[in-house]
Amino acid sequence: MATLMIQGTTSDAGKSTVVAGLCRVLKRRGFRVAPFKPQNMALNSAVTEDGGEIGRSTALQAQAAGVAPHSDMNPVLLKPESDRGAQIILRGKVYGHMGALDYHAFKRTAQESVMAAWHALQRRYDVIIAEGAGSPAEINLRKGDIANMGFAEAADCPVLLVGDIDRGGVFAQLVGTLELLSKSEQARTKGFIVNRFRGDIGLLNPGLEWLTQRTGKPVFGTLPYLQGLLLDAEDSVGLTQKTAQVAPLTIVVPALPRISNHTDFDPLRLHPHVALHFIGPDQPIPAADVIILPGSKSTAHDLAWLKRQGWEVAIKRHLRYGGKVLGICGGFQMLGEWVEDAEGLEGPPARVAGLGLLSLTTQMVSGKQLRNVVGQLLPEGASATGYEIHNGVSEGAALANPLFDLENRHEGAVSDDGQIMGTYLHGLFDHPDACQALLKRFGLTEVGQVDYLAHREKELERLADSLEAHLEIEAIIKLIQQA
Repeated sequence: MATLMIQGTTSDAGKSTVVAGLCRVLKRRGFRVAPFKPQNMALNSAVTEDGGEIGRSTALQAQAAGVAPHSDMNPVLLKPESDRGAQIILRGKVYGHMGALDYHAFKRTAQESVMAAWHALQRRYDVIIAEGAGSPAEINLRKGDIANMGFAEAADCPVLLVGDIDRGGVFAQLVGTLELLSKSEQARTKGFIVNRFRGDIGLLNPGLEWLTQRTGKPVFGTLPYLQGLLLDAEDSVGLTQKTAQVAPLTIVVPALPRISNHTDFDPLRLHPHVALHFIGPDQPIPAADVIILPGSKSTAHDLAWLKRQGWEVAIKRHLRYGGKVLGICGGFQMLGEWVEDAEGLEGPPARVAGLGLLSLTTQMVSGKQLRNVVGQLLPEGASATGYEIHNGVSEGAALANPLFDLENRHEGAVSDDGQIMGTYLHGLFDHPDACQALLKRFGLTEVGQVDYLAHREKELERLADSLEAHLEIEAIIKLIQQA
């Protein structure tokens, strides 16, 4: 029932990856281990076994630990809807919508959910590996903090601090962060992990020795840069383009301002016959075989952005030349005739004209639909898995020609000519059978099967092997046992 917390000097320092790796290492050694992220801000999320919603990276960490994801593992999830506001998810369920200042005042209530969830996990597991958010040295956010040292102090747990050497300035990152902490927080910071190192460790050792002498705290290891590591990302930062620019099938995806669950595209990033490109604001829209409109946390807002960026004209031209279009979740809603949000669930109340490519209308309604599903792609009958996370309910004639049969209910829509497809199903490319069938439908003649689910397991094993080889695992376990 011990807790160890991994914090980082910056966002994307490698906290999520280190937690996933430690969860797999401890699972290998027979511990009942669970991940825990007190507060997360992300638009990539997952559906839990208890019907809740948590950050996708925490769900990956649960897989690494060999346990089913549960809403207790990420009790506070903030899903940004604008630069100053977010949807608040408490222990898996929508609590409401708040601006940044209102949420800051709400943190005391949020902390109650955090501690209740942590105590619930303590009753079920031997070890909890907690993950911080951003940096513990964000001075403006220190009051009422529940994401980093605020939780560590309340839980009275040790902390390891991760710095990213690939960005440069790792010693300034680590020492500077430590200097900005309070005396008690410095005391509970037991040491450091250097992440993403490339080169000869002999050149780094003098710096590591200086770091220990300067701070009085040990370095628990230096993790190498793992080339090609592909695991579920925490949020929309760093939408990585494929290195291969030419392949038999080219797919382009608009990088919407509020893009959600871009992890849907990880199997396509991995596929050797697919060139996948995310197109950002003001970038030219290239020719492609397929355009995929991704999920969105704010469909009306992102639809307006899409039109301003010229995508409506580009998509219609693409269809005239025989290209294919797929919409996923919010992207599916955009393909219809109207998107109506009378209650203002995703922003100001609005009724917005869609792209008019499918005969359907979407109403945003209270009560988010959250479910993990299995089924078949129609008409091929290829096995499919995935999950749904959406407020919208779509109705219209287009639904009479569905894309999936999910547990004896029809889902999605396909145009009469087969060029346009839409679905609420996230993770639709994860299952190798569905992925292969969809790529054939897109026009790829020699597909070859990519099993992303098996790939994810191999990556977790590779990550754990790296931690075993380069971290002082026994010292970390001793630190946990002393907590």
